[in-house]
Amino acid sequence: MVSDGRIWVPYSLEQLAPIPTALSGEGGAGSRIDVYDGADGPIPDTAAEVELYVLPYTFAPHTLERIADMPRLRLIQTLTAGYEHVLPYLPPGVLLCNGRGIHETSTAELALALTLAALRDIPGFVRGQDAGQWRSGFYPALADKRVLILGYGAIGEAVDRRLQGFEVDVVRVARTPRDGVHGPVRAMGELPDLLPHTDVIILTVPLTEDTRALVDADFLARLPDGALVVNVARGPVVDTGALLAEVRSGRLRAALDVTDPEPLPADHPLRFAPGVLISPHVGGSSSAFLPRALRLIRRQLERWSEGVTPVNIVRR
Repeated sequence: MVSDGRIWVPYSLEQLAPIPTALSGEGGAGSRIDVYDGADGPIPDTAAEVELYVLPYTFAPHTLERIADMPRLRLIQTLTAGYEHVLPYLPPGVLLCNGRGIHETSTAELALALTLAALRDIPGFVRGQDAGQWRSGFYPALADKRVLILGYGAIGEAVDRRLQGFEVDVVRVARTPRDGVHGPVRAMGELPDLLPHTDVIILTVPLTEDTRALVDADFLARLPDGALVVNVARGPVVDTGALLAEVRSGRLRAALDVTDPEPLPADHPLRFAPGVLISPHVGGSSSAFLPRALRLIRRQLERWSEGVTPVNIVRR
């Protein structure tokens, strides 16, 4: 794949070192690589020569708008697991690779943290501490619950792996039924029968036309009283109005890392609804991110330099 084209990456060459020898030009090691992090700093003037573009880790439109100035572009690498935001900018014939391998660890950790915090009412303890209150009593445990993981890709499997020590009954659901590492994966068509027996549902599906507003009023109505909805996928997977109606009634609870709209306005009623815990879309934003992002970029640069097909292709 290597030619005389340029490569844009969002991290310094020192962070990415070692750079594959084949990517060294006459100007020295890494001279074919430009750094563009999407921030307010200088923009490389080599867009017309770019063949591989590693997108900065941001949803800012201007980083995607740069694609229009890259007529030689052959490969886009995202640092996000989801890639729906890139598709409107993807030119014909350009490969798109996602950030599989970067976010599983961090997002699965947060999914478990949100689940445990919501069940054991950690937010209530914090409010009690601030108010000088001693809120003793019995609180729901994760143990003995039936947990349904909806979406069983890399992140769903990572959540499942972390649930193994919590004495729960895990139900796995994906578009395609199969035998999973930790047990059978059921088909989406079985959801109507599975939801009434679910205590906790953790959403890890990608955002597609099939999953947009998948969790609607009918879906939520099938869940039993007291069920907890945990969303670490994308905000629009859940119908916000339908969820708001359920949590306001006190029938369901929710722990959300993603919302629709996002960022959630300061006066949005979801912020003040009972039984709702919200984190600001930080599933992948932890200390686990950078080493895994750099590892994936290095791997793609090595494959690019060797003329080998890249990993994580999601669109051809």
